Formats: sequence, C-alpha cells, structure tokens
Amino acid sequence: MARRESGWFERSRPIRVEGGIRVRGKRGSIGEQWWSRRFVDILERVCDPGRLGRGRSYARSGQVLGLEIGPGLVEARVQGSRPTPYRMTIGISAYDREQWRELVGALAAQALHRAKLLAGEMPPEIEDVFDGCGLPLFPDERGLEMDCSCPDWGFPCKHLSAVLYVLAEAFDDDPFLVLAWRGMARDALLDALRHIGGRTGGDDGGPTPGLLDVADVPFAERIDDFYESGVSPARLFPAPDASAGSGSPPDLLLRALDPPPVKARHIPLLDLLRPAYRAFATGADDEGDGG
Repeated sequence: MARRESGWFERSRPIRVEGGIRVRGKRGSIGEQWWSRRFVDILERVCDPGRLGRGRSYARSGQVLGLEIGPGLVEARVQGSRPTPYRMTIGISAYDREQWRELVGALAAQALHRAKLLAGEMPPEIEDVFDGCGLPLFPDERGLEMDCSCPDWGFPCKHLSAVLYVLAEAFDDDPFLVLAWRGMARDALLDALRHIGGRTGGDDGGPTPGLLDVADVPFAERIDDFYESGVSPARLFPAPDASAGSGSPPDLLLRALDPPPVKARHIPLLDLLRPAYRAFATGADDEGDGG
C-alpha cells in the first residue's frame, strides 16, 4: 500500500483487471476528432502533467471499469492499487430548458450547422454559436467539479485523469455526448432542430424568416429589385474548412429541409432523391475535370 511522505504518495502498481475500458490510442495524444482534442487540450493545460501521464497509462491498460454520462455529471469507477475500486464524479453546469431553447434557436438559424447536426456531424463553428449565447460548450478549469474517493489530494489524481481520457475518446465515438453532458440528449436535440425548421424568435417575439422563406410581396412593389437575391450569397455556401478538403455534400439541401411525407412504391421520397443529387454532383465534377 502506498504511504504518504512529505505530501506525496509512493508509486504503487494498480491491480490488473479484465474487461475494463481501454482507450485505442496506445501512443501519443488521445482523441482524434476536433471536439475531443479540444477537450483534451483544456485538460492538459490546467491539470498536473505528472498525474495526467499516469492517468493515460491507466486509461490504456483498462483500469477504468465503468463510465456513465448524464446531464451535468459523469460517474466512473477505476481500479487502483487497493482491492476496492475508487469511485469518482466529474460535474459541469447542465443548461436548463430556457438556455437550451436559446441554443437550439441559434443553431437552427444557421442552415448549414443545422444540416450537419441532423446528418450526425459536429461542425467546428458550433463552439462559436455557444459562445455567442454566453453558454460555453466546453468547460474551463473553473467549470469542472471533480471528486475521487482515493486519498490523493492532487487535482486531478491519476484515477480522475484516466476517466477524463476515456471520456475524451467516448466523445470521439459520439460527439453528441458533449451536448448530452450539457443537458441535451441527441434525440431531443435533433427533434427540436427538425421542429424549428430554421426559424428562431425575432426581436418582436415573432418568427424570423428562415433561409428558404420568401415574403409574399406584390410584384408592383418589387419590380426594382425583383431579380436580386433575398439572402446574402454567403449564407448559401459553407464556410471554407481547410481541414475538410472538400465542399458541402451534394444532398445538403435534402438534409436541411423537413422530409416530405411522400413515398413511391413504399420507398421514402428522400431515399430516391439522394442518389440523384449525388449523381448530378458527380457529373458536374467530371465535366469540370475536362475528361
């Protein structure tokens, strides 16, 4: 058993276990996607490097026995050097219904963000949307409340560090866990985005026109600007993403719109249209290549 000497603990070997959660990254950094790397970067900036290093070893050897993610709270167990696994919690502020209503409205107002989320993707710009609402997506050092049943007084201890790395890799596999930790489950968010359909509350409390809305104005009053675009052309194209290496998907419009309740021979209309949109895009690329 480790003994405290001059405020430190002697190193001890953890009890090896079977069936623990092992992170995939065996060397180097843990976390592959931008959102998990963003989380890990915060941890490595504010936490003790030595304990984080030992936590990575714990995470890679499968010492984390369980991980549960709920609104505002992560609960886990880690097998250390003692027979009884340590229990720990990692808490952040979960946003309430009104705060999420504001966030969903802000996300739905951006057609490209909405379409990517509905397609199961996490756009990098989502962090800016959260910050614009004054509700950060990721916690900083003051936004994490962590507790472990081990006797180590460090912040965080190696057991908490192991759980934080396992949590980062769980975010890798499902980016919507980041939002669930803030209080909005994946299905609830997607249902809300589909229901809003790109409309949010305006300054007068009424609906704000969405990207595809067209005002019903008599032609005589629109004759001077009839052929001008009703929206900024910049809103019709995704922001450039140097890391993506490609433009928006050819079926982006189908993702952004609510699916019509139409079927052809029992096949949903969207399932029939998607291959056609992709074929059109492929044909356009081939023509652009000049053969």
